[in-house]
Amino acid sequence: MSALLDRVVEFWKWPFALYMFVSLPSFFDSLDFFSFANYKFLAMFAGFGLFYFGRTVSDASVRTSMQVIAHELTHSFFALLTLHKVKHIRLNPDDTGGEMGFEGKGNWLIVIAPYFFPLFGLCYMVVMTFMPESLIFNGILGYFLGYHTDTVCSQIHPKQTDLPKVGYTFCWLFLPGANFWIIGSFLAFNSRGWEGIKVYFDLINRLNYQHLETVIKLIF
Repeated sequence: MSALLDRVVEFWKWPFALYMFVSLPSFFDSLDFFSFANYKFLAMFAGFGLFYFGRTVSDASVRTSMQVIAHELTHSFFALLTLHKVKHIRLNPDDTGGEMGFEGKGNWLIVIAPYFFPLFGLCYMVVMTFMPESLIFNGILGYFLGYHTDTVCSQIHPKQTDLPKVGYTFCWLFLPGANFWIIGSFLAFNSRGWEGIKVYFDLINRLNYQHLETVIKLIF
């Protein structure tokens, strides 16, 4: 079953990459639809800033260890999601990295997931769903957004061994849009919860359609 699912995922590799690439203008345009002048976003941006303030005073080795743990757990999460049995997760004692092993061939989503998907942020969103509304929770969501942006930026570098596995062309097409998509989803969730994310997805597709219409008019 996992081998069949891998084929399906592989089939959608380049369509997803192209979708994220052509959606980049829509991700920027979508910011105009958010009402940032409210207490929820004020709390969120305060949490975001608190993360980066804490980053400057925290121990670098602890921060690196957490990033490695999140990295390998995200690989493992998508391996399980695509029906692969995870055999092991290992972290290097010197905090230089880690590895995880799973049964089967695997797919590009397992390889690239840590470079755009906020596993800890998703877990917090699920918890937040069952909690009463509070600006404290919005602030913590901003903290996780800061953690996500910092982790992604620190992991994308020329010595990273995962990126060549899926191809640098794919990475350039997919990762910028995928990360803007995640950031927009954080903002939408902060505003209206899971319903906000659905509205945000619909908005991106509507903006894509409008941009396509504009391009067609310019050509013809």
